[in-house]
Amino acid sequence: MTAFFFEVSFWLAAPVWLLLIFAPGWGPTARIAGSPWTVVPVLLVYLALAIPVFPELWAAVRSPDLDRFRDLTALAEGAGAIWAQVIAWDLLIGQWMYREARRLGISALLMGPLLVLTILLSPCGLLLFLGLRAARSWRTTREGLAATAAGGTTWQAR
Repeated sequence: MTAFFFEVSFWLAAPVWLLLIFAPGWGPTARIAGSPWTVVPVLLVYLALAIPVFPELWAAVRSPDLDRFRDLTALAEGAGAIWAQVIAWDLLIGQWMYREARRLGISALLMGPLLVLTILLSPCGLLLFLGLRAARSWRTTREGLAATAAGGTTWQAR
């Protein structure tokens, strides 16, 4: 049963990832990406895997230690619970990245591969996106300042 839960945790998140990557402009995609409820099924899988190993899980998080964490992940349910947690958080990160990219006008053609990287190696995908976001924000701010300077001030003294 643990192997089933391990597998199903990804398949519960996969439809949302597919929408973010392959249907970014479709109306319902934005609404779905804006909902934190997408991760609830994955978190239920997490609970199903975590409850049987709760004493080991609690020991590992109460007093973090590499050996305790290694002991937890040596248990099938412990490794499965950690996997489901990673899947849920990665999905939330991906949804946030999608919404930010749309807000900033970042191309879906650029975001698709970046979201795939986030599925596979979320820290790398997130770091690249944060750099892209910073560059985009900096450029937008600089263009706004240039437009203001060219057209005069946008405020008036009273």
